Amino acid sequence: MQLKELLQQMIDAKASDVFIIAGLPLSYQKSGIHVRTDSAPLMPGDTEEYVRAIYDIAHRDIEVFRSNNNHDDDFSFAVPGVGRFRANIFRQRGSFGAVIRVIPFGLPNAEEMHIPEQVLRLGDFKRGMVLVTGPSGSGKSTTLACILDRMNHTRQDHIITMEDPIEYVHRHGSCIITQREIPTDIATYAEALRSAMRESPNVILLGEMRDPDTISTAVSAAEMVQLVLSTLHTTSAADTVERILDAFPPSQQRQIRIQLSMVLQATVAQRLVPTIDGGSTPVFEIMVMNTAIRNLIREEKSYQIDSVIAAGGAHGMQTMDQALFSTVKQGIVAKDVALQHANHQEALARRFEAEGM
Repeated sequence: MQLKELLQQMIDAKASDVFIIAGLPLSYQKSGIHVRTDSAPLMPGDTEEYVRAIYDIAHRDIEVFRSNNNHDDDFSFAVPGVGRFRANIFRQRGSFGAVIRVIPFGLPNAEEMHIPEQVLRLGDFKRGMVLVTGPSGSGKSTTLACILDRMNHTRQDHIITMEDPIEYVHRHGSCIITQREIPTDIATYAEALRSAMRESPNVILLGEMRDPDTISTAVSAAEMVQLVLSTLHTTSAADTVERILDAFPPSQQRQIRIQLSMVLQATVAQRLVPTIDGGSTPVFEIMVMNTAIRNLIREEKSYQIDSVIAAGGAHGMQTMDQALFSTVKQGIVAKDVALQHANHQEALARRFEAEGM
């Protein structure tokens, strides 16, 4: 099967990821479930042929990958009339492999993606830092794209995005949008951040906070006039705070803790949860900073943040378990599935029992 034909079939099947790995038939993921096609298992020569086709479509030199000491390559590409894709090319057992993330043309629709209004409103902050967290494939990029699109039609700012690679392409709306790809347009996130500070930004979208240098620069940017949006692979607000602190040596953690307590405006932790009808839906924990949470961060009591969020419904906050309970009550997610994704399974099970569910 030709690569373009394969990718079109994956778009039609509403797949999120395509797997090209020797020893397996062509496979894909849909709604968190892996599906194997009825094609013959791929041989090493087959996977290399697909990988070469990916590089040809992306107008990239495969020899750069062959000489890459990290043994993998990550980039985006577009197929006219089909869609945009993000490819990760790697070696496994001496053969080429690839996982391709499907990114259809156009921007996601927040309503269709089930992204609630209180999440979209986090783009209303003028300064500070807003973080969207969750495991890989949970929809963080989609949520950020929806927040950015809302801002692009309600504000008049300069928005700079730094991504590795660029997934969603934004057109200029009422905002000027500059999109830079790492490492095609600039070498690293930290370098892109330092460069952005000289480009009169109002909003900076940082694809991922990967290392202490990037985190420190992002926090410094958020201390100034800019609003910084970024992602982390954490599962809750408390985990997010501790992950940022753990990136630094103990001698610097006190300073970073104080800075973070001042600049952090909100965190969204999301998970993609299977639904009763066979699909999937994002479920969100939402934390909006207030005086109590800022004090808990400064006083090294992040473990108490969850209880403040649970009591903050009037301010648009909710814990992951509260959000899961709501999806079960609405008949969207099965109770046993919600318990599998809960942060505190026993407490959520008791709540289901108390409600007669």
